[in-house]
Amino acid sequence: MDWLKDQSERAIETACARIFLAGDVAWKVKRNVDLGYVDFSTPERRKWALDRELEFNRAAAPDIYRRVRPIARGPGGFNWDGGGEVVEYALEMRRFDDGAVLSNDPGAIDGAMAEALGRTIAGFHAAAPLRPEGGWSALAFTVGSNAHLLRDLTGGLDHHRVELLVARTAEELARRKHLLEARRDAGFSRRCHGDLHLANILVEAGQPVLFDCIEFNDLLSDLDVQYDLAFLLMDLDFRGRRDAAVRVLSAYLDEAARGLPDGLWEGLAALPLMLSVRAGVRAHVSAHSGDLALSRAYVEAAIAHLSPPPPMLAAVGGFSGAGKTTFARAAAPGLGASPGAVVLRTDEARKRLAGAGPVDRLPPETYTPEFYARVYDELFATARMSLRAGHAVVLDATFTEPPLRARAEALAAEIGVPFHGAWLEAPAEVLEARVGGRVGDASDATQQVLRDQIARHSGQPAGWARVDATLPTGEAAETWLESLRR
Repeated sequence: MDWLKDQSERAIETACARIFLAGDVAWKVKRNVDLGYVDFSTPERRKWALDRELEFNRAAAPDIYRRVRPIARGPGGFNWDGGGEVVEYALEMRRFDDGAVLSNDPGAIDGAMAEALGRTIAGFHAAAPLRPEGGWSALAFTVGSNAHLLRDLTGGLDHHRVELLVARTAEELARRKHLLEARRDAGFSRRCHGDLHLANILVEAGQPVLFDCIEFNDLLSDLDVQYDLAFLLMDLDFRGRRDAAVRVLSAYLDEAARGLPDGLWEGLAALPLMLSVRAGVRAHVSAHSGDLALSRAYVEAAIAHLSPPPPMLAAVGGFSGAGKTTFARAAAPGLGASPGAVVLRTDEARKRLAGAGPVDRLPPETYTPEFYARVYDELFATARMSLRAGHAVVLDATFTEPPLRARAEALAAEIGVPFHGAWLEAPAEVLEARVGGRVGDASDATQQVLRDQIARHSGQPAGWARVDATLPTGEAAETWLESLRR
């Protein structure tokens, strides 16, 4: 609207909306369009969409989305909430810094931000309303839509590659139908964000904020929660940030295990399909935006996601302070299907079982032999479910006890996957300094705990690769990964 444009400093144009920026306020007005998949051709439809956008986005960004206001035309011209005929509606939002949106600089997403992303999204999903009509049917809708839209673009895309993608996607969707319907029945189908990629996440006060949820089509927002997450994972992977993506996934699973139903880990079997469908969405969106080279790259990524490498089990052991978690996270992107191996930590399993937050300290009396056994039972149980779902796993634990190392190796043999153990070593004074300097981590180990470990155990476990934990972590992890490729 020219009236709003005259009052604003800047206007942003999208296919479905115009956003006018003025001071600390942003006004969003839906375009008068009917694009087939979305119809905003009447004021009533536009208001309906804005009302839903306000409702949906307040769940994740209540401080940004304020209210829907009518724009009237009276004797004196256009006005807010005044007399005259209502001719349009606008969504009032708090203006935020465009530069804080994560798509501007994916390389700046560090480990702490990736961790926060995974846990924030898991909390959003756990609180989201159930939508039993979603799940498989919603995914099938998008699969069909992708096929139609990509076939329409074969003048600019390789017809044979598109048809290969369409055929393989349909096969995988049929293969995963029972799993997806079981997840829907278990409570994994919820009202989700629907468009959860980096361009719809910003950072304020050091925390991620999810915004611009899909509101205009329930088939695009009533989803399996893992399919919602898959957009972000695919986006990070495509941008060369598998390290951030696998950190998001591991944090998400640990947090989601606290608030989502049983069946979480088994759902990883459908992740390759979900990643592929999300890449297919970006393929036709990129083509319609005029970037055929990017569209072709997304088609190839979508095809590749449907042929994931087989799973494997890795275990990273060593005394407290050896850097096991840092090493495991550095190695995970190079193991298994995209975005990499899930890192399962005894430190996190312990907090879940105790009903504590991921970095809450547990009192010393929690650490009984019985609780110690329960933690490892939980670790191996989640690893078993993940491996059976076809996803690689890295176990992160001290593994100072030979029976526990044998148990890890036996689990790999049971599932029929390769096993690789890494044993991290460093001088005692280095380990003590690291343990003493820890803050904000799931580990409760103290320097006395470390001394007790050293007193009770010594020597490198047979069959586990020795890793010099004084080397830079990235270098040590890449050297170990390279040894696995030989």
